[in-house]
Amino acid sequence: MLDEQEWAEIAPLLSAMVSRIQNFRRVQGASLAQALNQRFGADALLRYQELTGEEESDPEVLRHHRVSLLGPSCKACGKPLRTPRASFCAECGSIQSEPIDQ
Repeated sequence: MLDEQEWAEIAPLLSAMVSRIQNFRRVQGASLAQALNQRFGADALLRYQELTGEEESDPEVLRHHRVSLLGPSCKACGKPLRTPRASFCAECGSIQSEPIDQ
């Protein structure tokens, strides 16, 4: 998972990837599938691996690897809740005693 400082390094690379895909499609008249085969997100994937030591193959999933998207730890099992406002744990099913407001 990426903290906010790490996310600040990845986010511009993902934005640039989208711009490159759009430009490639416009200039080449290519389909989205053809543009995605060009590996325009390789620099974001490489930076993610440098930051985390983990390999990822799809740059779009990096958008979900941001710790601020998760909630606090479950009071029962310790796993992170799926959202900051979650009222139960998707991992163990434990109901959190009070709704989380942030």
